[in-house]
Amino acid sequence: MAGARLRNRYNRIDYWPGFVDALATLLLVIIFLLSVFMLSQYFLSKEVSGKDSALTRLNAQIAELTQLLALERAGKGEVEDQVTVLKSSLADSQTEKGRLQGIIDQEKGVATSSDGQVQTLSGQLDDEKRVTQRALAQVELLNQQIAALRRQIAALESALDVSETRDKESQTKISDLGRRLNVALAQRVQELQRYRSDFFGRLREILGNRSDIHVVGDRFVFQSEVLFPVGQETINDSGKRDLDKLASAISELEREIPPEVNWTLRIDGHTDTRPISAGGRFKSNWDLSAARAISVVRYLIDKGVSPKRLVAAGFGEFQPLEEGTTEEIYAKNRRIEIKLTDR
Repeated sequence: MAGARLRNRYNRIDYWPGFVDALATLLLVIIFLLSVFMLSQYFLSKEVSGKDSALTRLNAQIAELTQLLALERAGKGEVEDQVTVLKSSLADSQTEKGRLQGIIDQEKGVATSSDGQVQTLSGQLDDEKRVTQRALAQVELLNQQIAALRRQIAALESALDVSETRDKESQTKISDLGRRLNVALAQRVQELQRYRSDFFGRLREILGNRSDIHVVGDRFVFQSEVLFPVGQETINDSGKRDLDKLASAISELEREIPPEVNWTLRIDGHTDTRPISAGGRFKSNWDLSAARAISVVRYLIDKGVSPKRLVAAGFGEFQPLEEGTTEEIYAKNRRIEIKLTDR
């Protein structure tokens, strides 16, 4: 009678775990896509930041040239003001010269003054001539300075035009670089996804259809009891046999993936939410999960897997597959996950 009840219980199909696995898989796919997007944005921002630094330096040079141009134009205005003043002074001198000449002519026409008065007027006229000559020399010098300033302004304007042209070219190059980077990242993600599918398919064939080893999203999951005794990080004999098969699949994967694809195999350790017993080797679930992940990585390295392709991570009890306090949920959350990802 008890055997019949047991058979009836196993014959009933429970659809709910499958539905939850499907939802979890969908959620993990979405998280993976978001992670890929964030990674692509990180590489793009890192590439563009270098271009932005060069562009910032170029803008600083342009600002400095613009400031120098403004100073030159201000100096030009001052020189032109001085020229205007000198020209006005020259006009006044010439007017005074005409006035003195008129006085001399009047004196000569009306009467002959004494020789001393004539000599005085002649001396004043000579002084005015000297003043006029000095003013003309200053005007010529100022004209030369204005011409030099105009040449400098023309050179600065030419340099500014060249800088603006280079700026436009840099913007075009940055835009093209971003487009090519996006294409390259998309191709890399697609290529790695294809190798991941092949790798997981090969693991299914090697390990068989087992309830304690399964795929969740983009990760291959071993229940902890497959590899470790309760509360320990030492791999048991049956776990070593499974890891031997895994090491063989990873070695084949290393030979197939091209060297330019920078990939890693991440080994993640997880525990359930129950705390570690006091007085044991491990102080927390963090320690236990990390120690188990490291044990798997070391075993795979001993079996010939390249250390540069392996990463160990411990998540403790903080990344459960399911929430709850039943023994079944505890067993699901105690696990080792294997994830093929890029570095």
